[in-house]
Amino acid sequence: MQTTWILLLASLGLSTLAGTEKGLEFPRYDGKDRVLDINEKNYRKALKKYDMLCLFYHAPPPTAKELQKQLQMTELVLELAAQVLEEKDIGFGIVDSQKDAKVAKKLGLHEEGSIYVFKEDRVIEFDGLLAADTLVEFLLDLMEDPVEIIDNAQELRAFDRMEEDIKLIGFFKSRDSEHYLAFQEAAEQFQPFIKFFATFEKSVAKELTLKMNEVDFYEPFMEEPVTISDKPHSEEELVAFIILKEVARDNTHNPDLSIVWIDPDNFPLLIPYWEKTFKVDLFRPQIGVVNVTDADSVWLEIPDDDELPSPEELENWIEDVLSGKVNTEDDDDDDDEDDDDDDDDDDDDDDDDDDDDDDDDHGGDDDDDDDDDDDDE
Repeated sequence: MQTTWILLLASLGLSTLAGTEKGLEFPRYDGKDRVLDINEKNYRKALKKYDMLCLFYHAPPPTAKELQKQLQMTELVLELAAQVLEEKDIGFGIVDSQKDAKVAKKLGLHEEGSIYVFKEDRVIEFDGLLAADTLVEFLLDLMEDPVEIIDNAQELRAFDRMEEDIKLIGFFKSRDSEHYLAFQEAAEQFQPFIKFFATFEKSVAKELTLKMNEVDFYEPFMEEPVTISDKPHSEEELVAFIILKEVARDNTHNPDLSIVWIDPDNFPLLIPYWEKTFKVDLFRPQIGVVNVTDADSVWLEIPDDDELPSPEELENWIEDVLSGKVNTEDDDDDDDEDDDDDDDDDDDDDDDDDDDDDDDDHGGDDDDDDDDDDDDE
């Protein structure tokens, strides 16, 4: 759509283009207050009123003039974004970490200076440049469907030209397919940071060499994708794979760390051994670090299968392991105690066996004596 408009304007000549320059400029703030001061009395109403609610969580207003000006500039960014998106169903507000501490706790706001976007049952943290155009683009991306459908060759060419983005594409039977629905739910967790695409057309799937319910993962500027093995995929499997890929990409040049994706279903004979060695339940998602020297391991606690760690949380945990804050040998003492218990049990068993042997010997002697007595008689 953007290309069409640019060509149209160019064909109208310089006089017409000069008249449109004003329309191409980013608008100026009109002075109207649109950003809400969120508090205990109005936060529920704001959440219900808008499809998306964008909140800036800030520290109490500073006394230093320079810092006051910085806060005012941030509020101006929000006001300008609210003005541009006034026709959209997006609300904007600010939350004071001290004055509105109860509200912040209820909403799960924890990092001062951050912008949080509430959309349905999700909370997305904006981590881009705090500028009006960047924020507007981010929010508009969030309004789009989490999965973009590719139906024809022209859309496929546009997909191929997106070289700088991480993207996934899957081939599914229909929009009602349970595998597509799982793919869509995974897409919602990464929107708008990672692009998800899908096709229901055999001709498109053939060009991409995709089989039914198969998903390909493209890294930036990589021509050949990685096919996520063992289709079809649940939402949890897709989310876990993407998280690991992001962390692996960030640690490409780390010589002390290799990140491997393993599907235990491919190694059914090894499942009992792995579960015994690493003391994990392989029927649930597991993320761990293994010391290749002595096979010591430590595993990330995942209390809920639906709440897998974010790439940032996983990367912080891995850094703690590599730095020694989390030690792969912390559980060795427990293992030694278990081994000692096993040894004690073995000793007890040996003693019992010796007693049984003694009883058998005594019993045998008595029988022999009885036989001798019978012979004497």
